[in-house]
Amino acid sequence: MSEQGFIPPHGNYKELLSYKKSLIIYSATVLFCNKFLEKRDRTIDQMVQAARSGKQNIIEGSMASGTSKETEIKLTNVARASLEELLEDYRDFIRNRGAEIWTKDCKQALFVRQLGHQKDESFETYRNFFETRNEIVCANIAICLIHQCNYLLDQQIRRLEKDFIEQGGLRERMTQARKKNRGF
Repeated sequence: MSEQGFIPPHGNYKELLSYKKSLIIYSATVLFCNKFLEKRDRTIDQMVQAARSGKQNIIEGSMASGTSKETEIKLTNVARASLEELLEDYRDFIRNRGAEIWTKDCKQALFVRQLGHQKDESFETYRNFFETRNEIVCANIAICLIHQCNYLLDQQIRRLEKDFIEQGGLRERMTQARKKNRGF
């Protein structure tokens, strides 16, 4: 426990790789829906909201982490679930058009994965592809990005679980602070 109190530093979500990747997915999904889906298609709202939920729940979980590890874990898992829902929307899009979903080791998927290793990866890394490629390629790129983010979120959830087991939660830190203050 630090000298500053029992609420640890928290809310640094902009540094999380999962957040950065979810921001790319959100921007890509908005562009994808505007470009390839009919304006009255209800799927647009569902896909955009699933992408937004993935991003927003990472933020909310990070901001709540100082006082509730349970909430952080739950919201990170909600983010993961939202992105899984979005993943299935993209898969449905491809299947309904009789096209192929890229395998994880095909050359196109490996190329997208390699782009994710760039130091300053952002939506700009992918914008040209979403603006110039056809709907099937764009949907497959989005699928690759979601798989990457889901992997990061799975790792993050496991880490949060481990940290909770090792460090406990707010009530334990509060009790320790009171004992320390009383000289126990």
